[in-house]
Amino acid sequence: MKAVIMAGGEGRRLRPVTGETPKPLAPLLGRPVMEHILRLLAQQGFTEVCAAVKYRAEEIMARFADGSGLGLSLTYRVEREALGTAGGVKNCADFYGDEDFLVISGDAACDFDLAALVRTHLESGAAATLALYRSPEPLPYGLTVTDGDGQVRAFIEKPGWSRVVTDLVNTGIYVLSPRAMALVPEGQAFDFAKDLFPLLLQRGEKLLGVAMDGYWCDIGSPLAYYRCCVDALEGRLQLEPGEAFLAPAGAANAAPEEEPEGLDCPCRDRALLMGTLSELFLPLGADYSDGIRISAPNYELQIHPSPSRSAIRIAVHAADEEFARSLELSAREVAKALDL
Repeated sequence: MKAVIMAGGEGRRLRPVTGETPKPLAPLLGRPVMEHILRLLAQQGFTEVCAAVKYRAEEIMARFADGSGLGLSLTYRVEREALGTAGGVKNCADFYGDEDFLVISGDAACDFDLAALVRTHLESGAAATLALYRSPEPLPYGLTVTDGDGQVRAFIEKPGWSRVVTDLVNTGIYVLSPRAMALVPEGQAFDFAKDLFPLLLQRGEKLLGVAMDGYWCDIGSPLAYYRCCVDALEGRLQLEPGEAFLAPAGAANAAPEEEPEGLDCPCRDRALLMGTLSELFLPLGADYSDGIRISAPNYELQIHPSPSRSAIRIAVHAADEEFARSLELSAREVAKALDL
């Protein structure tokens, strides 16, 4: 499969963070964001990639060379004048030829199943297929309205809240047919969202919108960039980190912490709940050397946070099993009431 990466952007809004660095080379977990995209493509069976470059093109080409180090065949097409999103991809026409191909931004982070998107496109016979993403804060993006069959019916460019009619945002990831690209003029500025897709709708062509599972983020602003970095560090975005972010030697072989015994009690914030319970049991002479431990002549109550999820474990040891079970349930109800 072939893919075209749009990598010509300057990233002006991101300059407070990256300076003059081209936006596709902005670091994310120790690798340029474009490298994460290239790795994702290689993992999913894309073998030939063309990068449409413009701003500081020589830096991007020097960084990735022919792509062989990432298991790809990577070529470049340099824009001398700004051609817009569709115009820049049209500049790669000799690369994609008469094949359907994927278009993806080199300055956005995602972990979508791109191969599945291509399969859906080919099965549908659509002129273009758009990868959509559900966003609770859609104002910075273009919105896409689809019908019950997933066909695109309308576009709304960066609306105010009064015009928000869907949470599906256009990610700038597309699968395109040759007949769609034939409508893009050569050597002229032309945009996918503003020009090509409305034209395809006017001509009655089928445009498919697919709501994707996974994570996507356009790192166009410092706030979006920092959020994306945090999401990647916390595992919401699945990426392969650079060497500087790998676990120390031996950490991978460390034995996982075992779940403590007891009755599971899910909660919203296990550390906060444990702190509240610690204050509650302090007057009772609680021991905090191993979770919370309350000892009495005929029972022992233990409360530990779960190491693997947001929950606490409550265990009671007593000779009277019925009493132990009753105390466990009572402690669970107390914990649930305090989980604010």
